[in-house]
Amino acid sequence: MQTQRLIALDVLRGLTIALMIMVNTPGSWSYVYPPLLHAKWHGCTPTDLVFPFFLFIVGVSMFYSFKKFKKGITSTSFKKVIKRTLIIFLLGLFLNLFPKFDFEHVRYLGVLQRIAIAYGLTALLCLQFNVKVLKYVFVSILLGYWGLLYVGNPIDPFAKIGNLVQQLDLTLLGENHMYKGLGFTFDPEGLLSSLPSIATVLLGYFTGNIIETSKNILDTIKKLILYGVILTLVGFVWGTVFPINKSLWTSTYVIYTGGLALLFLAFLLWIIDVKGLKKWSTPFIHFGTNPLFIFMFSGIYVKTIIYLVYGIDSSTGETLTGYSYLYKHIFVPIAGNMNGSLLFAITHIIFFWFLTYVLYRKKIFIKI
Repeated sequence: MQTQRLIALDVLRGLTIALMIMVNTPGSWSYVYPPLLHAKWHGCTPTDLVFPFFLFIVGVSMFYSFKKFKKGITSTSFKKVIKRTLIIFLLGLFLNLFPKFDFEHVRYLGVLQRIAIAYGLTALLCLQFNVKVLKYVFVSILLGYWGLLYVGNPIDPFAKIGNLVQQLDLTLLGENHMYKGLGFTFDPEGLLSSLPSIATVLLGYFTGNIIETSKNILDTIKKLILYGVILTLVGFVWGTVFPINKSLWTSTYVIYTGGLALLFLAFLLWIIDVKGLKKWSTPFIHFGTNPLFIFMFSGIYVKTIIYLVYGIDSSTGETLTGYSYLYKHIFVPIAGNMNGSLLFAITHIIFFWFLTYVLYRKKIFIKI
C-alpha cells in the first residue's frame, strides 16, 4: 500500500516539474496566457502553486526518508543534511553564474538555494523533534513571520518597496546580488522569506505522517480532503488581512497553497489507488524520479541557447538568440504569437520528458 501511495507522490512531483517547465519556458514573455504568469504581487495564480507544491513534496519525502533515523540529531544525520544542503545551494549558485560567471553581480539566492535552506533547516527540526512539537513550531513560524513584517514596516508591512524582507536582503546581500526581474530590486527567494518556506516543508512532513498512520487508503484520502479544505479556507480568509503573496511567501500563502497541495494529492491517490487509473501517469513518474537533474538541465539548456547560440533572421538580417530564433522561425509560423509561445513551452516539456524517460529506462536516478 505504501508503495502505491508513493507512486502518487512521484506523479505529483512530475506534474509539478512539467508545469515548472511550461511556465519557465514560453516562446516569448510578451505572449503568455495569464494563468501561466505569477501574480504581480498579491494573489495566487496556478503558476504560483509550482514552488510550494515542490517544497510540500520535499516534506512528504522527508518523512519517509527520516523513518530510519531515531529522534535526535546525530553526527551522521547532521553531516548528511548539511552535505545535501550545501550541494543543492551551490548548484543553484552555479546556475545563476552560468554562462557569464560574473561574480560581481551574481544573484546569491534563487529557487535551488531556497530549496536548500528550507530543506536543511526543516530536516534538522524533524530529526530533533516529534510531530507534536513540530506543530507548535509550525504555528510559531507562521504567526512570528506575520509579526516580523509589521516590526519591519508598521505602516505598510506588505508593500513592494520597504518591506522587511527587502530591507534585510539589501543590508546583508547588497543590491548587486539581488533579483531585478520584478521591476524593482527585490528577491522573491530572500533570506527572511525562507523562514515561512520551512512551514511549507513541515506541511508536507505532517502529510507523510497522516499517510503513514491512516487505517487504509480511503481513510487517508478523507483526512487529506478534510485538512486540505480547512487550510485552503483559513488561508483565503486570513488573506483578507495578511495578503496571499508568493514573493513575500506570506503565512497565508503557506496555508492556502498547502491546502491545495493536500487536495491535489488526495485526488491523485483516489485516481491512482482507488480507481486504478495509472497509465496516464507514467510520463509524470519519469519526470518525478529525476527532478533535480531536469531542473538543472533545463536551466543550463535555456541559458545556453540564449547566451551562447545565435541565428540570423533572413528577412531583416537581425541577429537573434537561439531561443528567439526557434520561437520566431519555427513556432510562430505554425501557431501564431500567443499559441506559438505556448507550443514552444509544450514542445520543451516533451523534449525534457524524453531525457527523463531515457534515464528511467536505464535505471539512472540522480540523487544527492
